[in-house]
Amino acid sequence: MTDLPAPPGHAWQQAPHSQPPRSGANLMPTPARVRFAPSPTGYLHIGSARTALFNWLYARHTGGQFILRIEDTDRTRLHPGSLADMFASLRWLGLQWDEGPEADGAYGPYFQSERLELYRHWADWLVEQGHAYRCYCTPAELEQMRQEQMARKEDPGYDRRCRHLTPAERASREAAGLPYVIRLAVPQTGQVTFHDMIRGDITFANDKIQDAVLLKSDGWPTYHLANVVDDRFMQITHIMRGDEWLSSVPLHWHLYAAFDWEPPVWAHLPVILNPNGQGKMSKREIIRPDGTVIPVYIHSYREQGYLPEAMLNFLCGIGWALDGSTEIYDLETALTAFDLSSIQASPGAFPAEKLIWMNGVYIRQLAPDDLHARLVPFLSRQLSVPEEALRADHGLRLLIPFVQERIKTLTEAAEFVDYLYVDVVPMADPAELVPAKTTGAQVRTGLERTATVLEALPVWSEAAIEEALRGLADELGLKPGQLFSAIRVAVTGKKVAPPLFVTVEAIGRERAVARLRQAIPLVP
Repeated sequence: MTDLPAPPGHAWQQAPHSQPPRSGANLMPTPARVRFAPSPTGYLHIGSARTALFNWLYARHTGGQFILRIEDTDRTRLHPGSLADMFASLRWLGLQWDEGPEADGAYGPYFQSERLELYRHWADWLVEQGHAYRCYCTPAELEQMRQEQMARKEDPGYDRRCRHLTPAERASREAAGLPYVIRLAVPQTGQVTFHDMIRGDITFANDKIQDAVLLKSDGWPTYHLANVVDDRFMQITHIMRGDEWLSSVPLHWHLYAAFDWEPPVWAHLPVILNPNGQGKMSKREIIRPDGTVIPVYIHSYREQGYLPEAMLNFLCGIGWALDGSTEIYDLETALTAFDLSSIQASPGAFPAEKLIWMNGVYIRQLAPDDLHARLVPFLSRQLSVPEEALRADHGLRLLIPFVQERIKTLTEAAEFVDYLYVDVVPMADPAELVPAKTTGAQVRTGLERTATVLEALPVWSEAAIEEALRGLADELGLKPGQLFSAIRVAVTGKKVAPPLFVTVEAIGRERAVARLRQAIPLVP
């Protein structure tokens, strides 16, 4: 296996020193190499996206590299659509990776399933050096062991029986060809102290650490071995991940010590709690008592019309703050200010209402042409109108600035413009055609006169329409609001729509006149 690359600065089989490695707490290499290393077992979760963002920000802040590595060693839980969703969601957020799948790089392959020979080599090396051992216990023996421990009211765990086999016993099992796993031989006395950039120094007693399996009997590594070997070989300088992985650090520390490799800097991010503040955020959509559904996957927010800029701003604020008071800031601002020391250690609830508010703010900041372009795919799906037609529709462009002030997600726009794309507007309640303090006769006359006036209007523009209709209201002896309310319902089928005069202009002369006359017989 000498054709495999050696870790930088180490011979392929260099013997370890007697002293354990330093914690790496004071080593702050710049530029940093960070990695986002998801398992393809599901869609990209909001919590995983926050982890990816913080890694990306720190890489960009230090002028370093953001690596995407796929930890696909759990073959039983692979999700067929996970990778495509992950890649698409990260790219939608703008978190393009410098190295990884579809980006190449000098430290690949970036799928753990393609690095099995590397893990086998280092697992065997640990055995040869006395830092690990082969365990021949069968699943049945392990289960019996667990049951007996529970009967004695002991914490279940491996009792290290194979660690203490004599050379003769070990040789006998080898000769019989018994299957085995490789376990790390963790020191049974003393303690491990390591530094976390967010949480400070943390100490674990060695007698509480299991002799964990590093390599399974089928030749596939566990998370522990693959994680440490890959981080070393990919020259990862900082590990930023969720704090649910904090308890694995002592085991990894012992692996670094056994290999005599300098550990990276650890920084364990605060957990995101459910919106009610109780428990880690769910892996499935959250349904509140009032029936409100809160998605947990990034693609769901994309489909529901959230902007990536708003999502990034929002995610930054879960566990980190720009200055303690500023809520809205762009990614470039966050990138400049971001630092590990400013990440809070305590968990926080998922502020769903803030995301909706923030998305509305970002929508209102868009240039109208930009908003129009972003709305087109959503309107096409919702209204069954070809995208080409929507892009070319002058009427839609006229309404964009007014819709912009009223929506918080891109999917909400359809209800304000759907009447542009129907032949006959639906009239759920014809009584809405008759405003308060008017009669049906007045409304019928008003709609007929409006149709006649608009049909003869020399110039079809918002200003000309307003001037004509205000004059007509005076002529009919109606308050402007009364006439305008009836016209709005007649041409849109809605009591609430963008301002009337630009709406009529957007609908167009021929269709507006036709709708007015179609509504007259419906007036009660």
